[in-house]
Amino acid sequence: MHALIQWLLHTIGTMGYPGIFLLMAMESSVIPVPSELVMPPAGYLAFQGKMNLAAAIACGTLGSLVGAYANYFASRYLGRPLIIRYGKYVLIPPEKFERVERFFLQHGEISTFIGRLLPVVRHLISIPAGLSGMGHIRFSLYTLAGAGLWCSILAVIGYAIGENQQLIMQYSHKALAWVIVFSIILVAVYVWRYRRRNGIKA
Repeated sequence: MHALIQWLLHTIGTMGYPGIFLLMAMESSVIPVPSELVMPPAGYLAFQGKMNLAAAIACGTLGSLVGAYANYFASRYLGRPLIIRYGKYVLIPPEKFERVERFFLQHGEISTFIGRLLPVVRHLISIPAGLSGMGHIRFSLYTLAGAGLWCSILAVIGYAIGENQQLIMQYSHKALAWVIVFSIILVAVYVWRYRRRNGIKA
């Protein structure tokens, strides 16, 4: 693992901001490059004065958006027609797909934002957004918000801790735990406000 961190430090240090952008774009698409191994080294390079912390976070965030759009476009322009035409053969009949589509059209903003904060989900959340035809402005804004928050957390961890991989992973896991708690509270508040606004009783 130490060798991997050294390689990432060398790669990011050599490629600079485009390297952060590229690696985070890969992380947000179908290529499993953990953000926990990309943004902390960038933060550490910022601590050394070799990068600007805000610029590194911005590149990571924009890279995440580009990678997310790869899945978005693939599902919107390739996946959706296939599901509509052949979904009934794999237990996704049109009426079930329409229910999922309606749900995401109603709750796509919070789903996209929270999805960007959670492992595994952040790789997949763009797919239902694309399938449902979520608007580009909404998709971009909430993807940027979620990805920006997560990139900031990881970069600050790297800035504060340095290249100690054990401590980085330890604090990354703690940060993830707090992010999950935050997400649960946010969803609970959202559901409460939604039910209250629409007069839905428990």
